[in-house]
Amino acid sequence: MTQPGVTQPVSILDGATFVVSDRNGDIDPSPSFPTGLFALDTRFIARWELTINGERLHSLSVDDLRYFQTSFFLAPGEPTHYIDAKASVIRKRTVGGGFEERLTVLNHEEEAVDFTVRIEVGSDFADLFEIKNLLPKRGEVSTLVEQGRLRLRYRRGAFFRETLVAASNEAEIDDHGLTFRIRIEPHGKWTTLLRVVTLFPGADESAAAELPTSDRGRGRPDVQRLLDEWTARAPHLACDCEPLSDSYKRSVIDLAALRYTGLLRKEKLPAAGLPWFMTLFGRDSLITCLQTLPFIPEIAPPTLRTLAELQGTKLDNLRDEEPGKILHEVRYGESAAFEEQPHSPYYGSADATPLFVILLDEYERWSGDADLVREFADEAKLALRWIDTYGDLLGNGYIWYERRNTRNGLENQCWKDSWDAICYRDGSLPDFPRATCELQGYAYDAKIRGARMARRFWDDPDLADRLEREAADLKARFNQDFWVEDGGYYALGLNRDGRQIDALASNMGHLLWSGIVDQERAGMVAQHLLGPSMFSGWGVRTLAEGNGRYNPLGYHVGTVWPFDNSIIASGLARYGYTEESARIAESIVDAAKYFQGRLPEAFAGYDRDLTTYPVQYPTACSPQAWSAGAPMLLIRTMLGLEPQEDGLTVRPAVPASLGRIELLGIPGRWGRIDAFGRGRLRTAAYPETEESRADRTG
Repeated sequence: MTQPGVTQPVSILDGATFVVSDRNGDIDPSPSFPTGLFALDTRFIARWELTINGERLHSLSVDDLRYFQTSFFLAPGEPTHYIDAKASVIRKRTVGGGFEERLTVLNHEEEAVDFTVRIEVGSDFADLFEIKNLLPKRGEVSTLVEQGRLRLRYRRGAFFRETLVAASNEAEIDDHGLTFRIRIEPHGKWTTLLRVVTLFPGADESAAAELPTSDRGRGRPDVQRLLDEWTARAPHLACDCEPLSDSYKRSVIDLAALRYTGLLRKEKLPAAGLPWFMTLFGRDSLITCLQTLPFIPEIAPPTLRTLAELQGTKLDNLRDEEPGKILHEVRYGESAAFEEQPHSPYYGSADATPLFVILLDEYERWSGDADLVREFADEAKLALRWIDTYGDLLGNGYIWYERRNTRNGLENQCWKDSWDAICYRDGSLPDFPRATCELQGYAYDAKIRGARMARRFWDDPDLADRLEREAADLKARFNQDFWVEDGGYYALGLNRDGRQIDALASNMGHLLWSGIVDQERAGMVAQHLLGPSMFSGWGVRTLAEGNGRYNPLGYHVGTVWPFDNSIIASGLARYGYTEESARIAESIVDAAKYFQGRLPEAFAGYDRDLTTYPVQYPTACSPQAWSAGAPMLLIRTMLGLEPQEDGLTVRPAVPASLGRIELLGIPGRWGRIDAFGRGRLRTAAYPETEESRADRTG
């Protein structure tokens, strides 16, 4: 079910390479929105427009069932002409190392017809951050027609990128595109294959030297085969709730699509999200791995391995690098190369380091892979040391952050990293350094898990004892210093003077997930999270209504984030608040059906009584890795899945509205196992109506 009045761009992707077009398949250059062909943070094609006899085409239908391939069915002229269309066009586009487009023109006349087919081609080689921040280009773009192909070039000093365009049929090629002058017999067709190749240092140039010699194209049989194998390995979900089933299937496919191979390693890693974050992110990739362990655990080892290899080793102010710190992101574009943004890899994240330790332990709990825990013992110990040294800027036992790179480093280095996300209740902003609450929860969890690994796998009982003492002390101090007595909730953070940053925010739910909350206070936290100021009916808002900066369309100050809600639901269930957890799961599943199963990065925090559907945040990433992971963590939570030595415990708490849930073939140290849950939990979310029941069951 689509949102009324919304026309979505069409995107296909293969890891860090993706194409975003309109529904005709055309790419119009946009200075502010990432339409085009992108690879490794650079736009290689900014204009790709098809005309027939000088006339633009209009969409009849789009087949985008495969994430790496789309077919556009078109007709020339305005929609009023379709009833008497004398010709039609099919564009079949496949992405990978650039893209191929198999262009077919069909003549529906009873006589031969001459056509002039034109592909207008151009590139600005814009860096993603230049598009996002509306920055001008500084290098030079040039074009060259050579050996039956169009070569687009960009150079700025030692930084260069190139795009090659060629066709299987003879074309008139100029600096701005390709023209085909063709005759098609009565009821006949004409086809050509257009190939676009991206070139950058280290790229395989063999594809560039290979001109298309027929209209059949290379296709992507390996990609389809690998996708089939990927989906076959994931557990099979059988359930009564069609939106949950659709969302799960969509998530499995999107997570396959978001895997990419960068310039640093050949293993496939989970990229954070299209279009802005098609690269490795420490925080996002780690949380995605945690969400998906019962489903696709194979993405965790390469993520841990890559982050371990790139772990900070020195003090570098430009990169915000510190010994033992886990990176924030890797970038390959021009702005990173010229230090117009922090040089890659960039380490401006205070939460990725404890999350690294958490994932390493949790992966072993599911997989039984003790060798991996031993392999990364030194890196995990360095991460734990960072928590107590460079992470503790004020020496009082909390994780704080303050950027070293004062020119263009991130100010906020928690998951809510927009400039205004960390605020007081009245909307004013605290000074730096800041210690947000969820960072302390992650640190507590990392110490508990570090102690387990030290005792069981590292043969270091002294370290285990020390980490357990530190965790207990941290929990006691945290519950004293962060608790807002007059509100009955945990403060968003502390400022440098120890004063509470007293906004009421969703970060509290992460505290439940980490286990740092005193049991007697968990009920008050649950009441706030599901109360009217925080729970919109579509999910928990990032910031509660009534706070000074609340805005239902504010990036981190009022929107609903599916990943955030999946963490909160998991935390509520951990403390025994299964009904509240189920309400969140139910609301996110309800929202998913309005996005065709693909949960976006964020959507508006409007109260459900005001809208008949969840309103998407204007520039939300979609697909996004931890949004794709959200349905999986919600399924794990509703079924109550927990690894226990060589077995799996199942304690289902499924909302009655979702009916029966069966998850078959859950991978783990036990081999494969099935889990079942029947919807028996009556929630107080929104009463079931005949209309909503019909929507839910399809």
